[in-house]
Amino acid sequence: MKLLFALLLCSLLLTSIFMEPALAAPRFCESKCRARCAKAKVKARCAKFCNICCAECKCVPSGTYGNKHQCPCYKKMKNSKGKPKCP
Repeated sequence: MKLLFALLLCSLLLTSIFMEPALAAPRFCESKCRARCAKAKVKARCAKFCNICCAECKCVPSGTYGNKHQCPCYKKMKNSKGKPKCP
């Protein structure tokens, strides 16, 4: 009985660990992109593309500019013209 309870507890813990990023992703992206776009001239456009990139890459570089080495996926995303897509 104790073994069954321990297995159930472990499975619940593992499930919550793996489900948390999926459930928190929109809030994570929103707050990170708000910080990333704080100094942007066109905040709405910056936030739009930042959120697209964050949803795809699951990360946003720190600061308001540069630091794209912290998130390689974010750095590699390009628009249709071959220019960086992510702010």
